[in-house]
Parts: sequence; C-alpha cells; structure tokens
Amino acid sequence: MSDPCLKLVLVTPEIPYNTGAIGRTCVALNLELILIKPYGFSLDEKAVRRAGTDYWKHVNLCEFDSWEAFLADRNPPRENLYFFEEHGAQTVYDPDYQEDAYLVFGCESKGLPKEILDGMEDRIINLPMLSPLVRSLNLANVATAVVYQAMRTKLGG
Repeated sequence: MSDPCLKLVLVTPEIPYNTGAIGRTCVALNLELILIKPYGFSLDEKAVRRAGTDYWKHVNLCEFDSWEAFLADRNPPRENLYFFEEHGAQTVYDPDYQEDAYLVFGCESKGLPKEILDGMEDRIINLPMLSPLVRSLNLANVATAVVYQAMRTKLGG
C-alpha cells in the first residue's frame, strides 16, 4: 500500500491551461489529480499538454463521470474533504490537513455546485485576498497556494 497523499479534485474544469498547470504541480509534489466530468475541453487538447508541458504523461490522473461516481468509488471520510470557495468561513491557514485529504475545487466560472456544498459549510475554506478590487484568483494559482499550505509540514515549513 502506498503512503497517503493529498489529492487535488477539479469538479467540471473549464480551462485546459489551468488543468495542465495543476497537473504539473501534482507531478512536482507526487499528488493524485482527480477530474470530475464534464470538462470544458478535451484532455487530448494541445492546451492541456502545453500547460503541463512534457509532464502531463506523468500525472497520476483519475477521472470520474460525476461527483456521485467519485463519492461511490472513493467513499472519502468527511474530515478528509476540504472545499475551496471564495466565501468559506475558514481560511486556508486554519485547518490541520489530513495526509490523505481531498482538496476540492470547482470550475472557473461558477465554483462548486450548491449540491456538493450543502451540509459541508464547516468544510468550506477560502484563500484570503486583501483588495476588494479582485473578485477571484486564477484556479491554478489558488490550487498551488492551497496545496503548498496543506503540505507545509511535510515540505519542511
């Protein structure tokens, strides 16, 4: 059995460059990337490969047809699920992340569906922004910031 590791979950990603960049981060940190369909692009698009450069072939990738299929297959414990939205009650600095946590991000234009977040209010986390001029940050940037914070003790921080 392999060591527990964090997993990045993208629910219905829309922009291939973001998915490619997140895949590259997953390779760099030995993380699993879980993609929940439908996508706003094809995984064989040049854009995904370009953003992940030649690392895409090394991504530990798992795909699911729906959130329900993901839950049925993985059956993640509630305490291992961390949902990232701009209006979360906690900041990314508050949790003590489980070693085998699922860091869940929604699509670029809409975030996570209400159905996924219902009943999980205490598991919704935000990445703070100081300026009211910025409505949101790029998904790839947020995912990278979050995963490095979640792994800070493992990485020597």
